[in-house]
Amino acid sequence: MIAKLSGRVDGTGEGFVVIDVNGVGYLVFCSARTLSGLPPVGEVATLLIETHVSQDHIHLYGFADAAERSWFRLLTTVQGVGAKVGLAILSVLAPAEIMRAIAAQDKALLSRAQGVGPKLASRIAAELKDKAGGIALGPANAVPIAGAPALAALDSRASDAVSALVNLGYRRTDAFGAVTEAQRRLGAETPLDMLIKAGLRELSA
Repeated sequence: MIAKLSGRVDGTGEGFVVIDVNGVGYLVFCSARTLSGLPPVGEVATLLIETHVSQDHIHLYGFADAAERSWFRLLTTVQGVGAKVGLAILSVLAPAEIMRAIAAQDKALLSRAQGVGPKLASRIAAELKDKAGGIALGPANAVPIAGAPALAALDSRASDAVSALVNLGYRRTDAFGAVTEAQRRLGAETPLDMLIKAGLRELSA
């Protein structure tokens, strides 16, 4: 099984790159995010690889870093998320954003990816909530994620605060992050009204 490729970028297309390794061209499917970070044609690139083998083909999927590959592996464990949809999600959301979306149960954010409707977004959020905490985001994407590693559910007070901020027009993911940060600073027993006010301050900072 191929785990990593290093070679010259021979060419790119929609959703793929050809990597020339000692005269052998490997067709590697990638997210738009990974493709955008590749060097120009003729220069050397290194990709982490996930190899999928079936009866009629061998497909290589390439990733810029270990976090992206880990999320691809995890996303494709969800029924209805094949390799194509997994790459589509990684094309529009960075690993840290996927983590936040799942922690906040933000189905709308997950639905931004092509091929992910409301029902599939709900399934992804529900099935991965207890599995996602073990994935490292890497130093470039390091962010505080409330509930990690278990991504535990918010308590009722924090949930009410998030709902209040959402009703004020804030995105659920942003509201979730603001409330969890406020609760981390002020303590788990912070009254609801203070938690909402602190969340608003976080959002306006």
